[in-house]
Amino acid sequence: MVLNLFMKRILLFMSLSALYCVTSCSEKKEEKEEVTKLLVTSPLAKDTTVTKEYVAQIHAYQHIELRAMEKGYLQKIFVDEGQVVHQGQPMFQITPVVYKADLQKSQAEANYVGIEYKNTKSLADSNIVSKNELALAQAKYDKAKAEVSLAQTHLQFTAIKAPFSGIMDHFQGRLGSLVNEGDLLTTISDNSKMWVYFNVPEAEYLAYKAQAKADNVVNVKLLMANNEVYKYPGKVQTIEADFNNETGNIAFRATFPNPDGLLRNGETGSVLMAVPLKHAVLIPQKATFEILEKKYVFVVDKNNVVHQREINIASEMPDLYVLKGGVGANERILLEGLRKVKDGDKIAYDYKDPQTVVSHLKVYSE
Repeated sequence: MVLNLFMKRILLFMSLSALYCVTSCSEKKEEKEEVTKLLVTSPLAKDTTVTKEYVAQIHAYQHIELRAMEKGYLQKIFVDEGQVVHQGQPMFQITPVVYKADLQKSQAEANYVGIEYKNTKSLADSNIVSKNELALAQAKYDKAKAEVSLAQTHLQFTAIKAPFSGIMDHFQGRLGSLVNEGDLLTTISDNSKMWVYFNVPEAEYLAYKAQAKADNVVNVKLLMANNEVYKYPGKVQTIEADFNNETGNIAFRATFPNPDGLLRNGETGSVLMAVPLKHAVLIPQKATFEILEKKYVFVVDKNNVVHQREINIASEMPDLYVLKGGVGANERILLEGLRKVKDGDKIAYDYKDPQTVVSHLKVYSE
């Protein structure tokens, strides 16, 4: 009886052990079967273009200050702030009373001296007075006429007209204000086209010159402050003569049409310019990860072991990074499954050609 009970326990133990072994082997087999292959690719070396963004200042094609040329009271204002004015249109009137009186006085003196000159000329023609006296009389007459012309100019300066068609800024003086010679009255801008200034580093300047030589004209775009791209493209037309020794940049000027009057003097934005890159090394952005604001990739060595490596990024494109250094074009990098591995892990992988990888990215597939 005791023996039978003992045998039963042994049989039960052996059965459980066998079940455990079968289960363990099955789990190991399943684990082995569940090993997945990760996707690996290489950087792509090719000629490409990147869109560079440069902080820009927007200026009107013409933008000037209107100042008083004469002293007096601001008698009339014919326009309003923000108004479109046309060339030759009256804008301000400074009290002309004093200048009218000066003109009348000068004209009277000129008339008097003119009569003297005519009398002297008659006497000179009859050889009664010398030629020197005639020359002196003529000089006095010429001086008097010049005084009239000067008085007329002063009077004209009391009426201030628009020097060109444009948009007025706000008033610096009010009706009835006493203004002195040189006082600012307002500013006026011709916004029919806009000059946009931006600074370009030396290396990109050289790339631009090569592109401009091939294409004759380089078009640029304007990214406005609301992050919308201005619908009219601009053209780079002017480059300053010298580089800034402190920054290593040179100033460019692009001209943009402004038929809708959307752009105004003093706005800010960014110029978007396509810069060609020779033998650029490209990697997909999804193949990178970030630690403490530094970018990394997993490089796969010849033993299929992954190693974390920092990369230097030269430019950023949609879905792609242009590398400055960190990974060579012939090396292999982990494309997918970055969260499934850590530095030093050995992996199984499938290799995908970099040209195929890039062609399926959004920026190239559209």
